Amino acid sequence: MRVFRYPAPPSSAITPPALWLSRRAMLAAAAGAGLTGSILPPRPAGAAELAARPGALSGTGLKPTPLRDVTHYNNFYEFGLEKTDPAERSGAFHPRPWTVRVDGMVAKPRTYDIDALLTRPLEERTYRMRCVEAWSMVIPWIGFALRDLLAEVEPLGSAKYVAFESVVRPSEMPEQGGVLPVLDWPYVEGLRLDEAMHPLTILAVGLYGQTLPNQNGAPIRLVVPWKYGFKGIKSIVRIRLTDRQPRTSWNLRAPDEYGFYANVNPAVDHPRWSQASERPIGAGGGFFGAARQPTLPFNGYGEQVAGLYAGMDLRRDF
Repeated sequence: MRVFRYPAPPSSAITPPALWLSRRAMLAAAAGAGLTGSILPPRPAGAAELAARPGALSGTGLKPTPLRDVTHYNNFYEFGLEKTDPAERSGAFHPRPWTVRVDGMVAKPRTYDIDALLTRPLEERTYRMRCVEAWSMVIPWIGFALRDLLAEVEPLGSAKYVAFESVVRPSEMPEQGGVLPVLDWPYVEGLRLDEAMHPLTILAVGLYGQTLPNQNGAPIRLVVPWKYGFKGIKSIVRIRLTDRQPRTSWNLRAPDEYGFYANVNPAVDHPRWSQASERPIGAGGGFFGAARQPTLPFNGYGEQVAGLYAGMDLRRDF
C-alpha cells in the first residue's frame, strides 16, 4: 500500500518514538497500570468506541492535537458563535436515528442508515486541519473514502459536482432559530466530482477512536484535508450529484472572502488577515503566546492534490 509522505513538521511537533503509541495501546497500558483516567481525558458524552484499521493514507510524524482541544475548540455556528458554544450547547442534539440520502445524477439513488454505515470497514486517518481563521489542529479521524459511497450509487456521466446539505433542527440547534442568524440554513457545501472522488476525501464518523461528538459534526461529516475547515460540512443529511456548481453557505454569505474552492494557500490572504502562518491549537502558550508555524500550500497535501488544479489561477479561483 502507498503511504503518502508530507513535509516534515518541526522537531517540537513530533512525538518521541517511545511515546508514539496508538490510542488503543495507550488505553491497554493504562488499564494495566490502573491509570486510564490520568492518561486520557474522559470520553465525550454519548461517544462510543469504534473499531478502525490504520489508514494507509494517514500522515506520518504528526502529533495529534489533544482530545480536549479537538472537542472544546470548535466552529459549529448552528450552536453558537463562540468556540466553546458547540460543546456547551449541543447536549440536546440527537444524532440517532439518522439517515443520509444520496441522489441526483446517479443511477442508483440510496438512503443510508448511519448505523449501517458504521459497519463498513473504517480507517483511522490522521490529517492536518487548517481553519480559514489561521488556526490549525491535527486530528485522528475515523471514516471511509467518499468515493466508495459514490461508486455505489453510480454517478452519471453528466455529473460534475457533489452538493452536501446539513440537518435543520432549530429545536436542537439554538442558532438556527435565532432572530439574526449568521448564515442561511441549512448549511450547504460542495466539491467538484474529481475532488470528491480523491482518495484523501473522507466521510468521518469518528475521531480519536470513538464516534463523533455532537460538537464535531455527529454523526457524519465531510473531511477534505487540503481545504479550509469550513468546507468540512457537519451533520450531513443529503449528498446530491449535479452538473452545476453548488451554492455554498460561506460563499453566499461573503463571496469576496470565502471562495468555492477554499484550498489552503499561504500566498492568498483573507481580506482581513494573513494566511502565511497559523496558530496550532494545543501547542501551549495561550491564544497570543502559541508559537505560529508556516502554512503549507494545500495544507501539506500538494504532492497528492495539486494536479487537480493544473492550469487554474488559484488567486482567482480561491
